[in-house]
Amino acid sequence: MQAPLNRTLMALADPTRRAILHRLASGETRVTDLARPFSMSLNSVSKHIRVLERARLVRRRRSGREHLLSIDPAPLDHAADWIVRQRALWNRALDNLDALLKADDRDRSTKRRRRR
Repeated sequence: MQAPLNRTLMALADPTRRAILHRLASGETRVTDLARPFSMSLNSVSKHIRVLERARLVRRRRSGREHLLSIDPAPLDHAADWIVRQRALWNRALDNLDALLKADDRDRSTKRRRRR
């Protein structure tokens, strides 16, 4: 599970790759059309696409000489599930810490009243 999640998060870390995914959310697109609005070479965009393909966020289909790309949301779902689990874990840990700190505050307050 770690390697696919790592590839997904690494792919999402770059704003160009997120922009590519955003464009692909509208539907299947030719590589050349996808690369057109970016102020970089087709070769540079292709490198970003390869990272997305390795993370399995993008699928490539060939039709004759054309390369058509589409988004595969499954790795995003797995990353979202992981984030939800981590959030729950941290919320429990922070709730426990909050309870301990409140108990400590009550104990200190009680001790101060006894001293008076």
